Amino acid sequence: MPLRGDVPEPSLPVAAVARRLGVAPSTLRTWDRRYGLGPRGHTTGRHRRYGPEDVARLELMQRALLRGASPAEAADYALKAHAQPGKPAPQPVVVPDESALARGLGRAALAMDTPSVQELLNEAIATDGVIACWDRVVRPVLTAVAGRWAHSGACVEVEHLLNECVLAAMIAATPLLGHARNPRPVLLSCAPEERHSLPLYVLRAALARREIGTQMLGAALPADALAAAVRRTAPAAVVLWAQLPRHGDPAVFERVPRSRQRIRMFSCGPGWVTAQLPDQVRRLDALADAVDQIEAVVVGART
Repeated sequence: MPLRGDVPEPSLPVAAVARRLGVAPSTLRTWDRRYGLGPRGHTTGRHRRYGPEDVARLELMQRALLRGASPAEAADYALKAHAQPGKPAPQPVVVPDESALARGLGRAALAMDTPSVQELLNEAIATDGVIACWDRVVRPVLTAVAGRWAHSGACVEVEHLLNECVLAAMIAATPLLGHARNPRPVLLSCAPEERHSLPLYVLRAALARREIGTQMLGAALPADALAAAVRRTAPAAVVLWAQLPRHGDPAVFERVPRSRQRIRMFSCGPGWVTAQLPDQVRRLDALADAVDQIEAVVVGART
C-alpha cells in the first residue's frame, strides 16, 4: 500500500496550461528556456508536465506582466514570490466558468488596456447583443473586480476604467430613432441616491434596438425631479433602477404624479428584491425579461 506522500500530484501538459493562462504553448517554452519557469519535475526526453506549484509560478509571472513588468522582471518576481510561501501575492481578477470573452475582458481590464477592453466589448455586442454582453461578459468581470476591491481595497482604477468603457460601448450600440414604435417614451431613471446607472444604459440600448424610444435621466434622480420629468414628458412607462437595497424605497413611486393617460411603473434591479412595492408597480428581474415586458406594455407583445 503506497504512502500518502508517494501519491504524485496531478499535472498538466503544456497545451492545457497554455489554455488556462491564455498564452501560446511556445510562450511557455520560452519562459522555461529563458527564465527557468518550466516544470520542476521535467527531465530530458520526457514531455513537460506542470504540477500545481509550477502553474502557480506561471500565474504570478502573468500577473506581473499585466501590471507592466518586463518579462525578465516578471519572472524574477514569480520565482522570488513563490519561494516565500508565507508572503501573500497579488490575486488576479478571477472569472470562473465564464466565456473566453469574459476571461479576456478581465485580463485586459486588469492590464488597463483600454483598446483591448473596447475591442472585446464591441465583439461581444456584435456577436450576442447588448443584454448577453452585459450578463455573460461584463457583469461577471465587474463582480470579480468588486470582490477583489472588497477583499483588499485594490482595483478601484480597474473598475472605473471598465465602467467608462462599458458606458461608451452601450451608448455606441444605441441606435438613434427617427420614429419610435411607441408614441410616448419610456422614462429610465435610478432611484433617488442610487448612482449605479450602468444597467440602465444596457436597457436603453436593448429597447432602442427594438425601436422603443426612451428618456434617460440617469443616476440619483431626486423624487421631485422625477415628478417634474413625468409631468413634462407624459411617459408611457417609468422604470426605476435600484442596485442597493437601501436605495430601493417604494415611497418614490407614490411621488409619480397621476395623469389622464395611464403610466405604467416598473421597479428594476436587485435593490427592490425585498421591497414591498405598491400594487401598481411591476417588478422586473433579468434585463432580458425587462425588455420583453416593457415592449409588451408600451407597443404590444411580439408575434
